Amino acid sequence: MTGTATATVEQLLCLGDDALVAAQRLAQWCSRAPEMEEDVALANIALDQLGAARLLLSYAGDLEGAGRDEDALAFLRDDRELRNCLLVELPDPDFAHTIAKLLFLAAYQRLHYERLAAGPDERLASIAAKTVKESAYHLDHAMLWTLRLGDGTAESHRRMQAAVDEVWPYTHELFEDDADLRGAWLSIVEPVLAEATLDRPADGWAPTGGRSGQHTEHLSYLLAEMQVLHRAHPGARW
Repeated sequence: MTGTATATVEQLLCLGDDALVAAQRLAQWCSRAPEMEEDVALANIALDQLGAARLLLSYAGDLEGAGRDEDALAFLRDDRELRNCLLVELPDPDFAHTIAKLLFLAAYQRLHYERLAAGPDERLASIAAKTVKESAYHLDHAMLWTLRLGDGTAESHRRMQAAVDEVWPYTHELFEDDADLRGAWLSIVEPVLAEATLDRPADGWAPTGGRSGQHTEHLSYLLAEMQVLHRAHPGARW
């Protein structure tokens, strides 16, 4: 591959792996969400993320030219080979953590896909144009829940603030290669936190490593669950 193609494959893997792991985390809420409508909503958001992951990983496989399709990239890579940000692999000890992660991720994805939709790569621009519309819905959904929890009861406020505080450091990794995008991201996120009566955490500790394959232990457990069927029955067809 040329240097340009290699860079594009890396970009596709980062975006595709973000969406793939986010989908798996969101799918874990099936039958466990706080209300029936939210159960359906999170499942639909998970499907949107999975759809984006399929398109992005398929393109990465085609461009790579090593004979790996979307299934091989999703199910046959170990944690060190994945390029997702650490944010999406974090566990969800409660619903507030899911909403905080979705708010931060969706704001980033919407901005990133908007840029790619206007880019010179026609296939990637087409994928981004479809996905940016879904990201806008994900962001709106997360914003509404952030307001509802942050400006709700004392207990919901406490949990939402705790989730924001815990997740915030992991957002810095999203902008390591594009610091300018963080300003636009903050212009979306900060007003939501303020309206929800939540404090915007101070910047400090900024864990990193996901983009280079250095993940938390949580990803290994997630992949074990996600990949077990494909690895146990390679090449199986329904």
